[in-house]
Amino acid sequence: MTILAFDSAGASHRGCVRPHNEDAFVDLPGEAVWAVADGMGGHSAGDVASRIIAEEIASLGTTVSAQDQRARLSQRLDRAHQRIRAHAAAQGLGAIGSTVAALLIHDGELTCIWAGDSRIYLLRDGALTRLTRDHSEVAEMVAAGLMTETEARTAPRRNVITRAIGAGEDAVPELATGVARAGDLFLLCSDGLTGHLEDAEIAAMLAMPSAPALIVDALIGAVLDRGATDNVTAVVLRCQAGQATGETD
Repeated sequence: MTILAFDSAGASHRGCVRPHNEDAFVDLPGEAVWAVADGMGGHSAGDVASRIIAEEIASLGTTVSAQDQRARLSQRLDRAHQRIRAHAAAQGLGAIGSTVAALLIHDGELTCIWAGDSRIYLLRDGALTRLTRDHSEVAEMVAAGLMTETEARTAPRRNVITRAIGAGEDAVPELATGVARAGDLFLLCSDGLTGHLEDAEIAAMLAMPSAPALIVDALIGAVLDRGATDNVTAVVLRCQAGQATGETD
């Protein structure tokens, strides 16, 4: 069994252009649950959608295994999906929804579950790896070789996502698993951050020998300095070697 402890922090800012913040996040190191959600649909729609997702994920509770974590999160996302659809119907709204990027860790086993273009990154031994792939029109075009990553950053339809919680009949998030190690640093963020910062810049800030809260401040501060055309949210967590509980003779 891998015993890890976590130091984490998160923050969200409406940015310099948008009148409202439609992002939400979850930072629960005690339960080893973190998430970012980026709502769409405008005030009283997108912000409600992301808040519902955050509420559901925050209710995960204590789990007995990584499999239990995954099952509970899938259930919570299904419930959030139906709550968002019910809200849209009750308010007579059009299509609303929210991205989600959630990270769970149990006994060293990590799970990423996501829908949309919010991302999860891992910095390990100085190398940055993106653990999620965007569900968006431009990401599909890049994967098909029809557009470069550089072109995708400024494409007119770069914000059109192809999966979201609350959109469509069913929630269809993607899932990936792996192993977390002491020394790992994770970043969960909305596209308001990645729209302004290159991966190399993100890696440099994550590598700073600072507390997660200071790294979060640096990331969001850099985005604000560049005009922050969208809401921006970041959650950073550092994995550390933990100690086993109980006494030995």
